[in-house]
Amino acid sequence: MTRETVTTKQASVSAPGIIVHRDADVLAKAVAARIITRLVDAQSAKGSASLVLTGGTVGIATLAAIAATPARDAVDWRRLDIWWGDERFLPAGDAERNETGAREALLDHVDVDPARVHVMRGPDSGMTAEESAESYAAELRAAARPEDHGPVPGFDVMLLGMGPDAHVASLFPGLPALYDTRPVVAVHGSPKPPPTRISLTLPAIRAAREVWVVAAGEEKAGAVHLALSASGPVQVPAAGARGRQRTLFLLDRAAAGKIPPELGRLASP
Repeated sequence: MTRETVTTKQASVSAPGIIVHRDADVLAKAVAARIITRLVDAQSAKGSASLVLTGGTVGIATLAAIAATPARDAVDWRRLDIWWGDERFLPAGDAERNETGAREALLDHVDVDPARVHVMRGPDSGMTAEESAESYAAELRAAARPEDHGPVPGFDVMLLGMGPDAHVASLFPGLPALYDTRPVVAVHGSPKPPPTRISLTLPAIRAAREVWVVAAGEEKAGAVHLALSASGPVQVPAAGARGRQRTLFLLDRAAAGKIPPELGRLASP
């Protein structure tokens, strides 16, 4: 078994930008448009692109918005690698899996290359959660290029939802996974069901070129405030979610309600 770790210098990650949209519906549509533009630009520059998906209400609504717009045809879906930031350790096809929601909202409606859709395996694969995490780490390692300088690809865009407790992926406050330097870990004892999950770690998240944290709703406002303040990632995991080249907090007005004025923000109509 190879136990590679990811190292990312804190100085090499980007400071977050903040963009606020009117409500959750506008937010999902705006993020969808932003994703399409970013993927087209990446494919034009280097021939292919990579996107890390998240679950959650806004995450899945964003994927549905991509599927609903004719602009989706600007993306060459056959030249796109799809990854996940985390997954619930449940059998394939389970309604609670992030993969299931992503397939229903988008992936079943576009011409993706099945070999480039990288799912996190569930218990029906015969793997334990630890074996599933190791298998996913091996896929990441195989996809990494020399310029990535490590065992994780430099994802073009990583989408992350955020909970009211400021968790991202399946990295919950205070859990051991927040100290782990491997790219992917099994998470046990999740405070949200199911208790067992697979998740990228903070070092793997920080390997992404761009990290976009998407949040909607008044119940997220306190977590957004903490994530954008001088908080530590062990108690506020979203505070550690930063991309190498760009970090965006894409919010609706309710989720942005407690942002400190000195941080500034760019609001849309």
